[in-house]
Amino acid sequence: MWRHPELVSGSARRSMKIGYVYIMSNVKRTTFYIGVTSDLEARVAQHKAGVGSTFTSKYKLFDLVYFERIFGIDQAINREKQLKRRHRDWKINLIKSVNPEMLDLINIGLPADPETSSG
Repeated sequence: MWRHPELVSGSARRSMKIGYVYIMSNVKRTTFYIGVTSDLEARVAQHKAGVGSTFTSKYKLFDLVYFERIFGIDQAINREKQLKRRHRDWKINLIKSVNPEMLDLINIGLPADPETSSG
């Protein structure tokens, strides 16, 4: 049964929200941070400004090298946990599968968010 989003419980609304799992790295690509957010652009800006995560600030993890857009923030959190359990080489191969040169993707430009873009 369809229900108007305003009438849906908080947990149901939460599972309907787009989530992002992302990987930040330093310039030399020696350290990685995996996180989850509902606003990728804002979260990356926080990391680059050195706020929001002591770990990313301490190790200068200011480059976005990988992200996935996932329908449902709960599913995004599960995916984050999944990625965190993987070993380093697996993570590097994942990153290189979509970003072979491991560039800072924020400099390339992120795709429009379907929830906020008009069209």
